[in-house]
Amino acid sequence: VPPGLEYLTQIDQILIHQKVELLEIIGFETNNEYEIKNSMGQKIFKAKEKNDCCTRNCCGSLRSFDMKIKDNTDREVIRLIRPFRCVSCWCPCCLQELEVQAPPGTTIGYVKQDWHPFLPKFSIQGANKETLMRLEGPCFACNCCGDVNFEDNDRSIGRISKQWSGLLKEVFTDTDNFGIQFPLDLDVKMKAVLMGACFLIDFMFFEKVGEANQRSTVFS
Repeated sequence: VPPGLEYLTQIDQILIHQKVELLEIIGFETNNEYEIKNSMGQKIFKAKEKNDCCTRNCCGSLRSFDMKIKDNTDREVIRLIRPFRCVSCWCPCCLQELEVQAPPGTTIGYVKQDWHPFLPKFSIQGANKETLMRLEGPCFACNCCGDVNFEDNDRSIGRISKQWSGLLKEVFTDTDNFGIQFPLDLDVKMKAVLMGACFLIDFMFFEKVGEANQRSTVFS
């Protein structure tokens, strides 16, 4: 078990809450920050995006980033690395991906977007890029007063759910809430990679840029 992830062996679900950033109401994109909690609502990790102001406000939801995930002692236990990729549903070379490291510097897995003309699909891969599970979301990945589920349809191993957070939050900010479910005995490294998949899905389908809401479809 990677150091700092021991607690993940004891749980089968986590909740991810994005912090409200008031500047985003007026269209200024700030670094995303999240609290990661257990099913009792107790904070177990915190996450913060790291990049520059120009990248955030010019590249929007496509932006590259490093995200540091720290435990309650402020120790970094997971690092997520997302390279910049332009968007084209017709060009497989532009597909999104995310590298997951735990501890930082040691790669434990990848999240890779799979090409499909209209469905959001992702491969959850191990350190050697072997595919261990696949996630599939709905054709229209927007939450119109309801939850949106990304599920492992092959074996029902995991589920990532975008949770409806209320009208005001949905309209005026890009603050999002997610739930992740997985078997209790799932490899801790894969639990961490699923956590990374959740963040990638958030940026791809539920991130706003100013007044332009990019939540609608995989064709954005």
